[in-house]
Amino acid sequence: MSVLNEPLPELATPPTEVRTRVLVAGIALSSFSALLLELALTRVFSVVLFYHFAFLAISIALLGLGAGGVFAHLCKSWVDRFEVRTVAAICSLLGAVATPLVLEIVLHVPVSLKLTLGNFVRLTAIYSSSAVPFFLVGIAFSVIFARESSRIPRLYGADLGGGAVACLSVVPLLNWIGGPNAILVSALASAMAAMVWTSAARNLRRCSVVCAALLVLVIAANHSGRLADIVWAKGARQKNVEFAAWNAISRVEVDHQSDGAKLIVIDADASTYIMNADPTQWRGSVWQHNLMSAVPAVVNVLRPHGEYAIIGPGGGVDVLRAVANGSHSVTGIEINPIIANTIMRGRYADFAYHLYQRPEVHMRVGDGRSFVRNASSQYDVVQMTLVDTWASTAAGAFALSENNLYTTEAFREYFAHLKPEGMLSITRWEFRQPREALRVASVASAALHELGVADVSRHFVVLAQNQLNEDGIHVAVVAKKTEFTAEEEAEVQRYVALYPPIKLLYAPSVQEDNAFSRLIRSNDPYGFSASYPYNVSPVTDNAPFFFFTFRPERLLRKGHWSMDWKVNLGVAVLAMILVISVAAVLAFLILPLLLLGARRRHPTQAIFYFVAVGLGYILVEIAFIQRFVLFLGHPTYALTVVVFLMLLSSGAGSVVSRKWLDDSSRIWIALAAIIPALAICVWALPGLLDHYIGAAFAAKLVISGCLLVPLGFAMGMPFPTGLRALAESQAQSSSIEWAWAMNAASSVLGSVLAIVIAIEFGLNATLACGAGAYALALLLSRKLRLRPSAA
Repeated sequence: MSVLNEPLPELATPPTEVRTRVLVAGIALSSFSALLLELALTRVFSVVLFYHFAFLAISIALLGLGAGGVFAHLCKSWVDRFEVRTVAAICSLLGAVATPLVLEIVLHVPVSLKLTLGNFVRLTAIYSSSAVPFFLVGIAFSVIFARESSRIPRLYGADLGGGAVACLSVVPLLNWIGGPNAILVSALASAMAAMVWTSAARNLRRCSVVCAALLVLVIAANHSGRLADIVWAKGARQKNVEFAAWNAISRVEVDHQSDGAKLIVIDADASTYIMNADPTQWRGSVWQHNLMSAVPAVVNVLRPHGEYAIIGPGGGVDVLRAVANGSHSVTGIEINPIIANTIMRGRYADFAYHLYQRPEVHMRVGDGRSFVRNASSQYDVVQMTLVDTWASTAAGAFALSENNLYTTEAFREYFAHLKPEGMLSITRWEFRQPREALRVASVASAALHELGVADVSRHFVVLAQNQLNEDGIHVAVVAKKTEFTAEEEAEVQRYVALYPPIKLLYAPSVQEDNAFSRLIRSNDPYGFSASYPYNVSPVTDNAPFFFFTFRPERLLRKGHWSMDWKVNLGVAVLAMILVISVAAVLAFLILPLLLLGARRRHPTQAIFYFVAVGLGYILVEIAFIQRFVLFLGHPTYALTVVVFLMLLSSGAGSVVSRKWLDDSSRIWIALAAIIPALAICVWALPGLLDHYIGAAFAAKLVISGCLLVPLGFAMGMPFPTGLRALAESQAQSSSIEWAWAMNAASSVLGSVLAIVIAIEFGLNATLACGAGAYALALLLSRKLRLRPSAA
């Protein structure tokens, strides 16, 4: 739970009176700056580092804000020498200067795939430097709220209002000016906050104005990334880039190759070639030989004139194959408008022979699964080829938009939109010991079983590009709605014979002994997976981690880190960030208070109440973000909507908690409301979101508000009411700051823990653990009502 979203302790009111409107404006700008920086960093981290690191921004923000509050408490005698507006102005101005420096560090410090001490040190440097702006905001806010306790309702409303505007602004800012410039806008907001805070201090005002003016010039000059853009990405220096553009989904660039080819690269990772061929001149061309000798082409052989729905067409390889082989209707569903519109139908339309503007090609921009589900048409082929952009979300590692494309529920929807003889074709990477394409077969088997197919053994054809090896090759899994006929099998055999490198791994009449044949003929994907070295069991919307096939016990064995490096890296990153987070929490939150406050008595059990509340909030928030990814169509939209609604509603709950729970002993009422509400969400939320997934986007926003606002409103009450109860019952004023720091610490660690729980047990379990944390808080809440004499 972000400290920005939490009311701070009410301490002594200073004698100096500060105009409320100045406080409101300054806090709103500072809150806007901090939350915009947090959200923009998730996008930049996904490009510069890896998508696994994107949620690092949440941990950084929580740590920095909490550490700032601890610093203000431990150095209170020194900080009290300065007038409140002076403290806020200095912190805001330093934040405006520090933020561009953080951007430079993030863009210029390379972190590669290698799990070395050097990479660990560089990642720690990025982590520590990125926390500085949040640290400064934490100092300013703790001082302001401590000295202006009588105005907390309005000040906290300004805090929430600024954060809400940041949530609403991040998507258009990323679309219009890109990730680096969005970070610079957060610095500009911090400089403007410094201008608001300064009054009589002319030097501070002059410095703030100059800083703001310079940032405006830099943002204007950096249009299209002329000054600050990606230098290092995934440990490699960027080169051969001839076009680049940002949006809320990803950073997309076009690289030129030495042979004249053009390569679309997404977040400096996933790539797709732009097709440079005329479909009318296809026959006998090199393009025909190259594209038809790839295993996804088997569906073009079986259904040359069929209607196609292609999810994630990218540069158009599947579209070109379908059109050139005679399809009269090809629907491409591309989630990224930069690829579909700016590149393929704009800047590079001539290079691509206007492929996406042909009359038989119908391009749609949106989430593939949502489009197919809402489509009124039925298709001969639904096709996905290597769709894995590794797009990030602050919800955590393994949070890919594509994961929701590979669940049993998704496959069931694809089959439902196929004609009676239609086919689902999924191409994935595969290795000597299969697990990725094998899992596709497992998910498809489960979906067919749910649709009433008793024996799936005659519903599959599986082809590999060549012999399976340790480096990985393409494998196409074709699942037919009805059984493959003898004629279709013969056509597949002729196709394989025409292109000798291709290997037929499975067909109904082929007696091959391999993992695919054993899984499909077993007719029991769950039973097969239970005894298989990798986890290839069907995945569901409750735990949509399709790419996570490694079993935990295998991760500890030596020699298993050379394959599936992205998945392995994700596990390593979770462990690495957990270590860094624990170390940072100990270094900046726990140890300072332990060492400098060793002689003070603290109500240990009462403090654990704030740990439980912080842990519960972050578990629920991350579970909701993941749940709403499919419902809203993309991780960025889910992050923005969920955080915005929970921030706003929790703030409202915090503001009214003083009136509704005027007696702090009634804190149990809010907790007693939250626990059953979360239990209902565990049971009802998946079905409810699934039922309304076809609604218009505006209607989805209304539904999201109806679901999240009441719960967020209640979740905003336990923390401020607990602080008030602690202040009333404890003689030591330091207990409040201790509680605040422990709440921040639990949120930092909880952001990692939420993903671990989701991977191992599912999103429902994550929500249930959130409810359990609030139940623990309910049990501990009675410790908050001790009288001073009992402390």
